[in-house]
Amino acid sequence: MTSSVDLDSRPAARMPSGRRVDPVVGVRVALWVFVVAVIVAPLATVVSLGASGRHIGQLVDDDIAGAAMNSIVSAGSSALCAVALATAMALLLDRTDLPGRGSLRLILLSPLLIPPFVGAIAWTGLLGPSGMVNRFWTDRFGDPLWNIYGGDGVVFLLTVHSYPMAYLIVSTALRKIPGDLEQVARIGGASPWQAMRTVTIPLLRPALLAAFTLTAVGNLADFGIPALIGLPERYTTLSTMIYRYIQSGTVDRPLEVVSTIGVALLALAALAVVADRRLSRRRRQLDGPVTAPQPLGLGRARVPAGLAAWGVGLALTIVPILALAAQALLPAPGVPLSWENLTLDNLVAAVAAPGTLVGVQNSLMLAVGAGGVCAVVGLAVGVITTRTRSRDNTGLDLAVMMPQAVPGLVIAVGWLILGRYTGLFDTPWVILCAYVTAFLAIVVQAVRAPLSTASGSLEEAARTSGASRLRALRDVPWAMTVPAAVTGGVLVAVTAVRELTMSVLLVAPGTQTLGVSIFNLQQAGDYNAASALSLLVALVGIAGLGVASGSRASR
Repeated sequence: MTSSVDLDSRPAARMPSGRRVDPVVGVRVALWVFVVAVIVAPLATVVSLGASGRHIGQLVDDDIAGAAMNSIVSAGSSALCAVALATAMALLLDRTDLPGRGSLRLILLSPLLIPPFVGAIAWTGLLGPSGMVNRFWTDRFGDPLWNIYGGDGVVFLLTVHSYPMAYLIVSTALRKIPGDLEQVARIGGASPWQAMRTVTIPLLRPALLAAFTLTAVGNLADFGIPALIGLPERYTTLSTMIYRYIQSGTVDRPLEVVSTIGVALLALAALAVVADRRLSRRRRQLDGPVTAPQPLGLGRARVPAGLAAWGVGLALTIVPILALAAQALLPAPGVPLSWENLTLDNLVAAVAAPGTLVGVQNSLMLAVGAGGVCAVVGLAVGVITTRTRSRDNTGLDLAVMMPQAVPGLVIAVGWLILGRYTGLFDTPWVILCAYVTAFLAIVVQAVRAPLSTASGSLEEAARTSGASRLRALRDVPWAMTVPAAVTGGVLVAVTAVRELTMSVLLVAPGTQTLGVSIFNLQQAGDYNAASALSLLVALVGIAGLGVASGSRASR
């Protein structure tokens, strides 16, 4: 990252009393007030209520140890499987001549655009007790192939919905490894696969560790998959335990109880981040230009490898969507799939339902609001922390980035508590605040990327021409990074519109989001209506992927 530009060469305007008035300092103070109110306060509230440990005895009686172990096992196992799958994908798609690599890459990344709880509903249509695959298998062999409900199903679905993010991390690191290193190993007598195993994969270890940590922290507090897949078999995690306490109404001081669980989640996430940071000190850095590698020829294995890769891609993405469509077009669970039984009644009812309309309106409003707030504040934080010199830049940057390592459930619990004292409780604004807390770092990272490589000469020229310190920041780095902030804001909106973990804890009558509406339908046993609404969400995500791929191809 380039050093911050010194914009203090000209004195600021003075008040009549002789004290300088620095507008940049005013912006910095305003940003700190915002960050303290939106990020520090909810997290500090959770820690202050939960750290007392007054409810540990009750939690021990309710088997919090078992829930914590389930959370650790499911998050760790799914992260390990996701990284392994992502590494295999990256090596095949980015380092070999596998046929149809571009199209397969888009298909394999499609779970990013489908909410995990929607994917869970889709997979129950295949491997649930009355799913199509299990019905087919039972008719022929007498027993179902595999019941997806339970801990193993939770691990499987967390893997399916987290490997695309791991793939993006691994593939980015893979492209930075010079191809001539593999060529040197080949010249030394190593086979192509030996060169990849002894040179490429060891250099990927830092990225693999980073992908594992990010995936494990994200899966640790996922709510939708454990609730839909784990609870029917009494597989409880910390996230579903929090939801049970909030919804049951049978626990004294429920906010203090769930704050204790929140502290446990926070501690687990902190341990994962600390471990990643310590391991990162051993990471190897490569200097010099990156040469493009020669694609590894698969030879006679090209066709079988292509068929296997495409089979995995279609099985993980397209087949569940088809099962979801079948569920949505059948009048009731268990009805045989045939042309005579297909109906659009579920889709019509799902779209016309009042809860759906309210959920869509709230989701759009909250997503656009969160995207706009994060875009403006994230742009300001990025510019201030990278283009000015101040001792508190590091603290401000760390405070904004901290929610990335904090499970969304902890943020939701913090706003549950603050909402009662700020008048935001039972309003959509508390959900908006939680979204901003969780997603602000996305925009800051998007803004810092172009600023880290931009020279400060234009700001110096603006100051030399007579611009004030604030005007120089506004006209150069601010204006230069507005497109990055807009992109980050759009990413925040897309992420927020598919969010469930925080929304399901903060929802109140009239404030439900689209994700909560689908979850409530599923919990109420209206599986076909839930599938119909989930299908629409999935199709919108797939359409977005198609538009993105089309625009990318036209460039």
